[in-house]
Amino acid sequence: MWALTALYGAACLYLYYMQSVQPLDYNNRCFQSDLPYHISMIVEDGWYYSFTAYVYQALYVLCGKSTVGIAVFLAAVTVASLLLTELLLRRMADLQDRNWATMAAALILNLMMPFYLKWAGSYRYVSYQSGNLWHNSTYLCMRLLALAALLYYRKLEEGYREKITVKQWVIFALLLVICTGVKPSFLTVFAPALALKLLWDLFHGTRFTQVFLLGAAVLPACGVVLWQNRVLFGADTGNGMTFDPWYTFSLHADRPKLAVLCSLAFPLAVLGASLLAVNVPGEGRRPEDKRRHRLDSTYLFSLLMALVGFAEALCLVETGGRSRDGNFLWGYLFAIFWLQAVSLVKWLSLRNVDIMLLAMGENPMGRVRLRLIRTAYILAGLVLLYQLWCGGYFFFRLLGGETYFMMG
Repeated sequence: MWALTALYGAACLYLYYMQSVQPLDYNNRCFQSDLPYHISMIVEDGWYYSFTAYVYQALYVLCGKSTVGIAVFLAAVTVASLLLTELLLRRMADLQDRNWATMAAALILNLMMPFYLKWAGSYRYVSYQSGNLWHNSTYLCMRLLALAALLYYRKLEEGYREKITVKQWVIFALLLVICTGVKPSFLTVFAPALALKLLWDLFHGTRFTQVFLLGAAVLPACGVVLWQNRVLFGADTGNGMTFDPWYTFSLHADRPKLAVLCSLAFPLAVLGASLLAVNVPGEGRRPEDKRRHRLDSTYLFSLLMALVGFAEALCLVETGGRSRDGNFLWGYLFAIFWLQAVSLVKWLSLRNVDIMLLAMGENPMGRVRLRLIRTAYILAGLVLLYQLWCGGYFFFRLLGGETYFMMG
């Protein structure tokens, strides 16, 4: 698995370098990406709208005005995201040690693409919504920092009802500030979901002081959003936003609603299996590991983030020159990535459903439920395998220089 991870990193390094040296020609469809435009905006125009601009500027100068350093940096970010995904999987699954299975799961999550169905959308990427992409460098950097923020949030969430130290608050707030400074999209889905979750906690006995302290950690990042808003939507930019449901989803999809479902195929399959298994006794390796299957708080929070992101992408559209760029999708795309990771852990936990307890006795309804759980579990696994194949096929064609508008 380490060899495969290194191979994936090397492939990304090649891909990002080839993207970075492409000419600034909108008609060019060879190694198509946003990267050469991001570099040009920084190096030639001095337009700093993201914290990545300062990193790119420094690397460009240090590497003799070449883009090699930027490509190496992005490859390192991509591999780091994979490793952080693996760590999050272990934390969610209560596993202490890294092994081939956890690394394989992380690689799967970082490669899988939407469930391609030509009838829904002929373009493998732009017709759908995917948490994995390789053409937008600010998203790649934001995803890494967002994973770090979620990792720290899970640690805070476990004990914030009793105490939050100054150090914990500062670290969490700083992670959110840096992540938002790179790209504000994560905050746009995380902050509303956190607000709803904290409101739930408040009405279920958590002290107001603790709710306020955790919620206040988002405020410094909101200041960064105000700065970005002036840069991106200032009066002299000619850009704004409007309410236009389904506009973004309809840009490149033949059947937008079906394409949305295809983009969420694995999480939806796991959700169906999970609902069937709610309150079914689970069986671990030891008797003391037995527990009843439930929709735990991490899983519910990931669903809430995805719902918030979907609502934003569904309704909000930029006006002006970026009206067709779909920039309100980015937060939703990360929410899909996170939901797929949590869904994978949930799917794996379903293999521990205690078959004997369901099938014992003369309980025909129990046997029917057992068959349904088995069927849903297998179906979700097949969906995962197909989406992994879609991702591998898409990535392989990207390495050949094909546009991300690829069809069929």
